[in-house]
Amino acid sequence: MAAPAADAPLRRRRANRVPVTLLLPALLGLAFLILPLVGLLVRAPWSDLSEQLTSTEVWDALRLSLVCATAATGVSLVLGVPLAWLLARTELPGRRVVRALVTLPLVLPPVVGGVALLLVLGRRGIVGSWLDSAFGITLPFTTTGVILAETFVAMPFLVISVEGALRAADPRYEEAAATLGASRLTAFRRVTLPLIAPGIAAGAVLAWARALGEFGATITFAGNFPGRTQTMPLAVYLAMESDPEAAIALSLVLLVVSVAVLVGLRERWMPTP
Repeated sequence: MAAPAADAPLRRRRANRVPVTLLLPALLGLAFLILPLVGLLVRAPWSDLSEQLTSTEVWDALRLSLVCATAATGVSLVLGVPLAWLLARTELPGRRVVRALVTLPLVLPPVVGGVALLLVLGRRGIVGSWLDSAFGITLPFTTTGVILAETFVAMPFLVISVEGALRAADPRYEEAAATLGASRLTAFRRVTLPLIAPGIAAGAVLAWARALGEFGATITFAGNFPGRTQTMPLAVYLAMESDPEAAIALSLVLLVVSVAVLVGLRERWMPTP
């Protein structure tokens, strides 16, 4: 009877041993993801970094990026949370088609999204022409256009996260609130929202990070005007053509901001194994 007990540590070591056929591609994948970031740090102009980052253009682009990403996340919360509830809690006809359309911006090339926004919200677009003639509102090539473009590509991240949280939440709590006389809206506000708050927070963080790094839809729909529509990714793209060191410095700022957000909020709002 003692032999099986003596063999237990050996069996555990064998079970924990990583197969070489899995270890090698895993290490290659890790290197593929990390080495470009290491190269960014190695080639950064550290001696001139303060001079590169103190220019007015850099701070204008950073301020605009933070403001627009935050505004896009706010719009995504207002529109995306009810949409996620609709997909998770109702028997909506054609729900699968609606879900596919909601997640389409995740796989759609951002430039195509920008073209689609122009065709709908441009001055000659389906809705944009009416806004321009009736109210004098022009959305393309404005700061509002940046927010709309970022919302278009970022909101699906929020919807997916919140829908998953809603499906994981026990609906019996809402049913119990309804039996106590609470309306459906009250049950959602007082019961459902607290239950799915971590999912909402995680989705908001992902949406904010995606909006911060948006490029294709923004430059297509809003253009690249310093101080008005030039966000940090657009500033990096423009700097690469004339001043590669400035582009590296701007990329470092985006890298630091993104890492700080994900590291600072992941442990609190995102579940970890």
